[in-house]
Amino acid sequence: MTGTYRRTTVPEIDGESLWQRLAELSMVGSATGGGVTRLALTEADAQGRRLVESWLAETGCEINHDAIGNTIAVLPGTDPSLPPVLLGSHVDSVVNAGRFDGCLGVLGAVEVLRAVAAGPRPRRSLAVAVFTDEEGTRFGRDLLGSSVTCGLIEPEEALAIADTEGKTVEHELRAHGLLGTAPLLAGRPPHAYLETHIEQGPVLLRENLAVAAVTGVVGTSWTRITLTGAAAHAGATPMEMRRDAGLAMAALRLRLHALAEEHSGLTVAVGAMNTLPQQVNVVPAAATLTVDLRAPDDAVLAKAESAIRPLAEDVALTYGCELTTCERISRTAPATFDPAMVDRVAGRIEEHGLPARRLWSGAGHDAQQLATICPTAMVFVRSQHDGISHSPEEWSLPEDCTLGVQLMAEVAIELLND
Repeated sequence: MTGTYRRTTVPEIDGESLWQRLAELSMVGSATGGGVTRLALTEADAQGRRLVESWLAETGCEINHDAIGNTIAVLPGTDPSLPPVLLGSHVDSVVNAGRFDGCLGVLGAVEVLRAVAAGPRPRRSLAVAVFTDEEGTRFGRDLLGSSVTCGLIEPEEALAIADTEGKTVEHELRAHGLLGTAPLLAGRPPHAYLETHIEQGPVLLRENLAVAAVTGVVGTSWTRITLTGAAAHAGATPMEMRRDAGLAMAALRLRLHALAEEHSGLTVAVGAMNTLPQQVNVVPAAATLTVDLRAPDDAVLAKAESAIRPLAEDVALTYGCELTTCERISRTAPATFDPAMVDRVAGRIEEHGLPARRLWSGAGHDAQQLATICPTAMVFVRSQHDGISHSPEEWSLPEDCTLGVQLMAEVAIELLND
C-alpha cells in the first residue's frame, strides 16, 4: 500500500463536535455516580446505537445491519469495485463504565466520515462499523460481533449464546431491530481497518505523550471455575473439620496470582467471585470464580492455561473440596498488527512533531479480530487519572481525543486513495 496524501491535504477534524457527541452519548445509559451502563443488546445499548446511526445518516451514507447486528455504514467511493477502508469500534459497555471506551473510536469514525463526505470522493469507499457486544459482559463472549464478522465464530453459534436469564443473542437482536441481512465483511475483506481508542492504561500518561501507534493486542483467555465443599454451621463445626469452598477459592486466587510471576508478560486477574449459600453464619458449600489470563506471546498464554486445572485440583484436594467445573469460556489469540500500517500511524505522529511511541495493548479490541482478515492498525489516546478505565473515573483530554482522530483521518485518507 502506498499513500498519496500529505497531512496538509487532510481536512481538520471537528474536535468540538467530537467532544459534544461523546458527552451526548454518555447520557444514554447513564448510571449512578456519573458512569455509563450500556450492556450489550439492552435497551440502553440499542438507544446508543440508534443515536450513532442518526449521526451517520447525516452524511448521506447507506446504513445496514448484518447477521450479528453490527451496524455498517458505507460512503461510496468513485470505484465501488475496490475493497473499502473500514473504521470502527463499539458502544456497549461494562457496568458503571466511562464515556470513552469504544465510543471514541465510533464517534471518531463518524467525524472522519463527515470530513470525507464534505470533500472530493476518494477512490475507495469508506465504511464505519459499530460492532455488537465487544465487552462480553452480558453474554460471556467478548468481541462477539467482530469475531463473527471475521469468520472466527459461526453466526448460528453466536446467535444461540444466552445471558444468565436465558435470553439469546438472536432474541435480543430481533427485539431491538438490529438483526439484519447485510453480508458479513469476511465475504469481502476490507482494504484496511483502523481504530482509535483510549489506552486504558498509564503508560502514555507516565511518559507525557498524547498518542501512540499500537503494535498489537495481547491474547486473552477466560476460564470459569467452581469448587464444591459442604455447607456447615459457622460456630458448631470445628475449623479442621470444614470443607470450606470459600477458603479454597481464596487460596486458589493467591496461587493464580503467583502464576503471573512465573511467566514473562503474563497478567492474571480473578474478576468475579461468588459463594453459596451466601449466609453470614454458614460455611460456603460452593464457590465460583473467573480467571482472566493475558499475554502477548501465545505460547506463554497456552502454558498458563494448561496450569489452571492442576492448580485448582490441588487446592480443592488441600481443603477437602472438589473441582466441579473448570471450563474455558472465551479465548482470543494475540494479534500483531500489520507493520506497514503501524508505520503509517507512527509516521503521521512524527509529522505532528511528536515522538512516535509504539505500544502493545493489554486490553482486547475489535481490531485484533480484524487483523485476521486485513491490514490493521490502532491509534492510542492518552488516558488520564492514572489510566483508570471501565470506571466513571475514565477520562481523556479533548485535545488528545481530537489528535487521535485526526491521525486516524490522515491515515484513512491515504488508504482511501491507494
